[in-house]
Amino acid sequence: MPASDMPSDHRPAPAAPFPGTSPRVVQGDGGGESTLTVVVAFCANALIAVAKSFAAVVTGSASMLAEAVHSWADTGNEVFLLVANRRSRRPADAAHPIGFGREAYVWSMFAAIGLFAVGAGVSITHGIQELVHPEPAGSFGVAYAVLGLAFVLEGISFLQARRQVRAEARRAQHDTLHHVLVTSDPTLRAVFAEDAAALVGLVVAFGGVLAHQLTGSPVPDALGSIVVGVVLAVVSVVLIDRNRRFLVGEAALPATRDAVLRAIAAMPQVERVTYLRLEYVGPRSLYLVASVDLTGDEAETSVARRLDELERAATASTLVAGAVFTVSTPEEPSLL
Repeated sequence: MPASDMPSDHRPAPAAPFPGTSPRVVQGDGGGESTLTVVVAFCANALIAVAKSFAAVVTGSASMLAEAVHSWADTGNEVFLLVANRRSRRPADAAHPIGFGREAYVWSMFAAIGLFAVGAGVSITHGIQELVHPEPAGSFGVAYAVLGLAFVLEGISFLQARRQVRAEARRAQHDTLHHVLVTSDPTLRAVFAEDAAALVGLVVAFGGVLAHQLTGSPVPDALGSIVVGVVLAVVSVVLIDRNRRFLVGEAALPATRDAVLRAIAAMPQVERVTYLRLEYVGPRSLYLVASVDLTGDEAETSVARRLDELERAATASTLVAGAVFTVSTPEEPSLL
């Protein structure tokens, strides 16, 4: 199946089957750039978390404390995302014939839940407590310096995620934000969304600290903490929903399905295609089931060999983790 015919979230390159496993099972795209994106985010968030924690202790600002909690939550989440990348790329084996791709969604789900429970929950709770029991803040210059440093570091991480997203979106002919939502790579989506939320949170925290300094009232600062928590809650709910959909079984996008259908129909052994199912089983990894009407009218053994050839041809693409072809009945209508 020609890789150039498949407008998925990555254009696959030909790959050989795993040694010692069925030729119908191949490894998905390596995802090395996604790992780099997560590592950059982890380093940035760890540095930011330490700086914000120091500023929160020195200033007593509710918004700074919310931001510190947010950064520690993001740092922990990047660990989950690194585990997701590593475990989802393990080779297929006899017990897992289509690989471990869905592990990416499991560990990314843990990260999204952590962002909701720790980042959003603590920020909102602390903001409410600050409204009920306000405390004065000071050393505002420290807060501004840390917020500025955090904005630079978060910006670097966000630019790395945005660069990868834009490159993939351009290949898939998607809008950037649309690609973030539909991509089968949960770690890329998580880093992009978390970094975008972090930049918004920093602006909100700056406004809360500034309003506290100008008015002397801790109310704007506390409200800033609550707003940061709400932003994190919205982002985490979106991430949880997207991971849930891929775990349950997300079908390929219509454009990808149409391209795969055309590619199968163009194979010299195929007269027509009557059934096609494409389901994501990991980042950039699809499982294919198709019913085809073969050209000619040959004996059973010959048909079996030809079906095997079709399956081998399909899994020559790194986009296809596994493939099953069956013979159509005469009465089944063609999909093209």
